[in-house]
Amino acid sequence: MNTGLIITILSAIGIVCGILIFMVNRFLPKEPESLKKTEEISGHLPGVNCGACGYPGCFAYAQALTKDKNTFFTNICATVLQEPGMLKGLGKTLGIEVDTSKINKKAVVRCYGNSGVIGNYTGIKTCNAASKLLGGYKECPYGCLGLGDCMAVCPNDAISIDKEMNVVVIDPDKCIGCGLCVAECPKNIIQLVPADSNIVYLCSYESLKNIPGREKCDVGCLHCKKCFKACENGAIIWNEEKAIPEFDFTRCTLCGKCIEACPHDRLIELSNVALKEKVGILKDKEKNKRR
Repeated sequence: MNTGLIITILSAIGIVCGILIFMVNRFLPKEPESLKKTEEISGHLPGVNCGACGYPGCFAYAQALTKDKNTFFTNICATVLQEPGMLKGLGKTLGIEVDTSKINKKAVVRCYGNSGVIGNYTGIKTCNAASKLLGGYKECPYGCLGLGDCMAVCPNDAISIDKEMNVVVIDPDKCIGCGLCVAECPKNIIQLVPADSNIVYLCSYESLKNIPGREKCDVGCLHCKKCFKACENGAIIWNEEKAIPEFDFTRCTLCGKCIEACPHDRLIELSNVALKEKVGILKDKEKNKRR
């Protein structure tokens, strides 16, 4: 076969390939603009697929943001809030401004611990398993079971178990407010509060729903309303249905009057939520009472 024929054949193949490429670009459907946007948004997400935002993964979350950018404020990605560069890029892509001081959250366990037990639990060592047996093995039916289901799902090692009080503790300095622990707790006693919250309430016992044969711990909320009466700014609302205090954090000035008024130290500053500090506060108060 001569050189001229080879060149002719190769040229013909090249022309055919060029025509095919042209036909593909001309007639096959192009990538949807929404998919391009989703891919762009996804590039500003952590890619850990933790599900804390309420979607099965970061790409699904990016799809939701493509349809409605305000989804960011209703289904917040806590990891993005902790990464200024990632947050800036996402905000620019979505065309939104994010004030982290208004939407950043911290998780709080609404239980001090110290509840007695009603029996020796020997089953599977998870809160979910223990709670299915008569609501748990502790005297307080609303208390933390302390078996660490929440600790197992925490992506930032912010949760530990205090063996003395038999309750989990969340370190506010490490917590990113992802909400995974909230979803995992079978007792529904972990709450997300604004990161700049001044006061948190550390009890979940509802006196209006007493359960026969079960008792609250001896340092639980007395439902005395002293904190409610002490607040002069309207920051504490008394929930009559549950007989517990609730808070309007926008009104709290951290005057400390509600903390002083609480007989069992169930109210505490978020920055002091480390259990060792709470125990110290309680012991000091008990010593002063004896004097």
